Amino acid sequence: MSGSGQKARRKSDSKLKTYAHLEGERRLPKEYEIVTSRLLYAPERGLEVNTPLKAWYEIHQRGSLLNGCDWERFSDPRETTYAKYTSLALNAETYLDGVLEEIQTSGYDRKLSPAWRGTLGRVLGPLRYPLHGFQMIAAYVGQMAPSGRVTVASLFQAADEMRRIQRIAYRMTLLEEVDPGFGRESKAIWMKDAAWQPLREAVERCLVAYDWGESLIALNLCIKPLVDELFMTYVPREADEEDDHLLGQLFSSLDQDCRWHRAWTVALLRTAVEQNADNRAVIGRWVSHWGDLARRAVAPFDTLFRRTPAPSMALSHFTEGLLAEIGGEAPAA
Repeated sequence: MSGSGQKARRKSDSKLKTYAHLEGERRLPKEYEIVTSRLLYAPERGLEVNTPLKAWYEIHQRGSLLNGCDWERFSDPRETTYAKYTSLALNAETYLDGVLEEIQTSGYDRKLSPAWRGTLGRVLGPLRYPLHGFQMIAAYVGQMAPSGRVTVASLFQAADEMRRIQRIAYRMTLLEEVDPGFGRESKAIWMKDAAWQPLREAVERCLVAYDWGESLIALNLCIKPLVDELFMTYVPREADEEDDHLLGQLFSSLDQDCRWHRAWTVALLRTAVEQNADNRAVIGRWVSHWGDLARRAVAPFDTLFRRTPAPSMALSHFTEGLLAEIGGEAPAA
């Protein structure tokens, strides 16, 4: 073979090696596919060093009851890459900056009734604690996930939770300018107030659900959707009745993240059910257990709603609706 022919062949081989793992699609791969596919070494080959961590992954990742799948078949419906995530976050943060600036410069909080500010004190401060739990669980799912695509989605979700906590904390700081004692009892409320204890139990139990699949379903299919709906959708409706209209604008923006968290979870679990029918029953059993904990966690907050209908009945079948989107097996009554 001539020198020019060898160079051409090497050039051709080089092009093939770049996206060799995607060549079966027989099309130019999307940016999302390029940067999220086949990122993880360990799920296929195992960890090289025999440490306790290796046994942990064998049990809680490779030994998960949610199995029998090529997890690379999952695709985030939003096709979120780092570049796309930062662009979306920038737009959202710019909007939230505007809402918070309006609150700060307009004397908005002084117009709120003392009773409603008291309600916000019982909600905003303690809410940071379960959201920190959500962030930790999402990070664990990302760490234990058997596919880079699941890891990417989970870790962006963890970042969303930190952003949500930071924005709630900023909102509390503005309220402190009107009420210097605002939020001071947040930890005590989280730890001792009867209304928060079922949610605290659910979050703490979820933190020690080590099977990565169970952890995902407990958080993203059961506990978090109900908590997100309760605080990001129903609380702002009550706030509107108290002339606190900007809380809805703040939480509505944050709720866009929550909706994406549900969307990618549904897409992932639909992939699991389509590839392995046995996963339908596995998911159903987990939903039966964690769904009950989730419903108990949100029920006590009905007492917050004095001017609008209490949400617990409306939320009671929320998880089953997500399960139906997956094509899962409804838990036994």
